[in-house]
Amino acid sequence: MRPNRPILPSITALRALEALDRLGSASAVADEMALTQSAVSRQLQTLEAQLGAELIQRDRKRLSLTPAGQDYVQEVRSALAQIAQAALKLHVAPAGGMVNLAILPTFGMRWLVPRLPDFARRHPDVTINMTTRLRPFSFTAEPFDAALHFGEPDWPGTDRLLLQVERVIPVCAPALLPSGTPASPRDLLKLPLLHIQTRPRAWQQWFRQMGVDHPDPLPGTVYDQFTTINQAALHGLGVALLPNYLVEQDLATGALTAAFSDSVETLGAYYLVWPHEKSEDPALREFRHWLSGQAQSEEALPR
Repeated sequence: MRPNRPILPSITALRALEALDRLGSASAVADEMALTQSAVSRQLQTLEAQLGAELIQRDRKRLSLTPAGQDYVQEVRSALAQIAQAALKLHVAPAGGMVNLAILPTFGMRWLVPRLPDFARRHPDVTINMTTRLRPFSFTAEPFDAALHFGEPDWPGTDRLLLQVERVIPVCAPALLPSGTPASPRDLLKLPLLHIQTRPRAWQQWFRQMGVDHPDPLPGTVYDQFTTINQAALHGLGVALLPNYLVEQDLATGALTAAFSDSVETLGAYYLVWPHEKSEDPALREFRHWLSGQAQSEEALPR
């Protein structure tokens, strides 16, 4: 008589199910996993047969998850992330450990990366792996040890380190201001305004801080990232409200000009955030200690 054994589905089948939930189509799953659509379908059918449950709803050629499938994915997603992280650590195996860090693309590239050579010199055995994420996520579902985050962190079960309070300044191409810098911030209402999706009320807040009544909502074009809105400003498409750290070089070279000279403090700040259970990880502890020194050197931080 064979002893009872736990049901352990194949990793490939579980990855296919998780990817279908995340991507929404079998073709997208096939592209991500470098499989044919028929191979993806076979993996899902095998998984259903092994578990004895209907996980996939088949509507003609479209596949989607049943409620049971969605519940199951929520249970196994964090396990898949942990397996991937453990495999990465085993494969790379740096002597001093590693930190898997989620970064905001612009802040990470413009603020963190230029400082990392100093960390590498001080801690050559610690590896920092970086992946961009624009929005908050679940640490239980993604294999990250920590994250760079803007705004008031609202992740449960986490600690945080304040890195930098953000100050923003309106900038544009010099050709957009042929008569020079406007005398009043109200004059900016006559110019095309550029908005960013992650800060939909940034201009309203700026005008309010300048003491200017304004229409609500403010018209203008919308961009999804600071890198794209910065390029739009450089090419004369309008006035962008951008963080100081992002436009310092363009202002110094004259590629951009300040549409109004006063920078103002926003309602948010940049933080390093990490789960409680990661607090004593040696590599993360070294990274936090180093990063706290970088944050303290910023003049904009409140003391």
